[in-house]
Amino acid sequence: MMVLLYACGIYNLLFAAFHVAFWRLFRWKSELAKLNPVNRAIMQVLNLRLIYVLLLFGALYLLFPEALRTTALGHFLLAGTALCWLGRLVEQLFFLQIRSWQLHFMTLVFVLGTVLHGLAFWMSR
Repeated sequence: MMVLLYACGIYNLLFAAFHVAFWRLFRWKSELAKLNPVNRAIMQVLNLRLIYVLLLFGALYLLFPEALRTTALGHFLLAGTALCWLGRLVEQLFFLQIRSWQLHFMTLVFVLGTVLHGLAFWMSR
């Protein structure tokens, strides 16, 4: 069980690092310049807040695995993060209906995250 919780923590930290790279990976300096200033700012603020939440999730899983496994609050957080990743998977399928190997790969990565976090919740009960 503890290995699974640590794997969830690392998964979240890796996604935080991935979001840090968005400016470079998606050429946001030039691509976001096409948006009006408000939408450009919203995109960047939302990404920064998501990085923070992913770092928080990662820290919770790595620093407080026993509390996540044994307390009502921990179970609530485990269920919440599992639902977060399930929601992200559904959003991927709904909003990104583009056929490319990169998006298919990301869909599999979100399936993995949903399964990891779902198992962590299920096994803690």
